[in-house]
Amino acid sequence: MKRPLRPDEVTLWAKVAATVRPAAGRAMPAASAKEAAPAKAEQPDAAGPIAKIKTPKGPPPRPRASAPSPAPTTPRDIEPGRMRRLTREREDMGPRLDLHGMTQDEARARLAAFLARAHGEGWRAVMVITGKGSRGDGVLRRYAPEWLAAPDLRHIVAGVAEAHRRHGGEGALYVALKRKVRD
Repeated sequence: MKRPLRPDEVTLWAKVAATVRPAAGRAMPAASAKEAAPAKAEQPDAAGPIAKIKTPKGPPPRPRASAPSPAPTTPRDIEPGRMRRLTREREDMGPRLDLHGMTQDEARARLAAFLARAHGEGWRAVMVITGKGSRGDGVLRRYAPEWLAAPDLRHIVAGVAEAHRRHGGEGALYVALKRKVRD
């Protein structure tokens, strides 16, 4: 059920409606009798119902605990000094993995197995070749950084960066691996 308009609301609406002109080819709508004649008194009628504002009783609600922050979708960048050594070939680049022609599922499984094997062998950096895709927006190129940031590879991957132009540029990634924990 809609509440009736208060006299001050009717007056305000009449002022607003007076400033509006109908679009071309349209007639001005007829105003109802209540809206056309604004009330004389600005005070609400004593006989009519007056809306009361309800105040909440009791203590204020406690704020909800924030949800844990989601896992990052991109891995950390490789440290600048290490990146310089990789691009200038001063640091030994480990094995390379070429993901060309694989489906997403195949590529992700191969990537995880490759990184686990390289980390187990003690390599500190590897190269993953994703390719650029047909228009520079390849699926593997787009998703490989997300896969490298996944929780199951966080204990292996130290950082990721786009390869230098002579190593494949946008179509390849340097993946820095964490040190192997000695037994």
